[in-house]
Amino acid sequence: MRRIADLHIHSHYSASTSPQMTLPELAVTAKRKGIDLLGTGDCTHAGWLDALSTQLREANDGVYRHDGVSFLVTGEVSLVWRHDGRGRRIHIVLVVPSLDDAFAIRDALALRGNVDYDGRPMLGLSAPDFCEIVWERSPATLLIPAHIWTPWYSVFGSKSGFDALEDCFGEYTHRICAVETGLSSDPPMNRRVSALDGLRLISCSDAHSPRNLAREATLFELERVTFSAVTDALRTGDGYGGTFEFYPQEGKYHYDGHRACGVRWSPEQSNAVGGTCPVCGKPMTLGVLHRVEELADREEPVLDAPYRSLIPLAEIIAQAVGKGVNTKTVRAIYDAMLERSGTELDILLEQALDALTGSAPDHVLEGIAKMRAGNVTIEPGYDGVYGTVAIPFDGRGARDKRR
Repeated sequence: MRRIADLHIHSHYSASTSPQMTLPELAVTAKRKGIDLLGTGDCTHAGWLDALSTQLREANDGVYRHDGVSFLVTGEVSLVWRHDGRGRRIHIVLVVPSLDDAFAIRDALALRGNVDYDGRPMLGLSAPDFCEIVWERSPATLLIPAHIWTPWYSVFGSKSGFDALEDCFGEYTHRICAVETGLSSDPPMNRRVSALDGLRLISCSDAHSPRNLAREATLFELERVTFSAVTDALRTGDGYGGTFEFYPQEGKYHYDGHRACGVRWSPEQSNAVGGTCPVCGKPMTLGVLHRVEELADREEPVLDAPYRSLIPLAEIIAQAVGKGVNTKTVRAIYDAMLERSGTELDILLEQALDALTGSAPDHVLEGIAKMRAGNVTIEPGYDGVYGTVAIPFDGRGARDKRR
């Protein structure tokens, strides 16, 4: 049975996160989006753990329930250390078998740093040291390198990452079974790197507000949703069904560039000038595509699972009607479509357009059709600036009022 999971999110205890990132609001939004399994996020924060303990009900084998929505205990940490004379900074997602395990991990990490100042704490630990601490307390916990190509805080990032997973995780590399693609890359990009063969690719929203849930997600084919079933699928591939992706060009670190000077360049362009900004002469931020090109050993990807690229429904509506994504007009059309036709992901992915006729303006249905066909125009993101993915509506030109 198809199960859609979004395992990497944040609570309202994380910096720059909406106060609406609470369990009741997450449950409501997950049901509207069509998410079957949601990560809790922030499982190392004492305040959030207390909220999870009082508001979640254990259902079975590591799965908890709130208002009809299933949750796995998850979180993210930031690690900062020096290795081979360079400062290293990476993020890791934890998928934890129980709240009891999360409390044990939190208590162990609290001996090494302040884990309660932020939902995603920053710790002065190397990746191997972190693995040892976590797996001594909770051997079944999965550790998944987060958004692995992002320039800042990722295992392969241009600013502080590594060229090989083994250089980062050392003796624990063999226990890493999955990596997160991040918003600025997709499976075809990752599958040009043979060193990632055998690792499952997961995609997650990394949501800091409810509306961004499921902008990326991972598909499982499981009879029962349990911690063991999900982690076994990621370890073995049996029950892993692929991903739903952001257009990677829309991610804010896809291309190289220098935001202060408005320079957005392809890897070929930045290589031609040695990676320096042509306006001010300072180093540019080398983006995700650049790092993939540096580490890729294949011209063509070897794909092992399906994927589909998505534009959130509210953004399609906003472009179709020429209004901002947070306007009353867009919200009214969105609500009407969900009330008549089901969840957002079902509308975007599965429902026949004929069945949606009458539930929304014709240009919205045109936008869904063109998204499904990949008929979009794109300006890549760079150096912290999101890219744009615009739908060319017949006779009207593309509209993009989403941000």
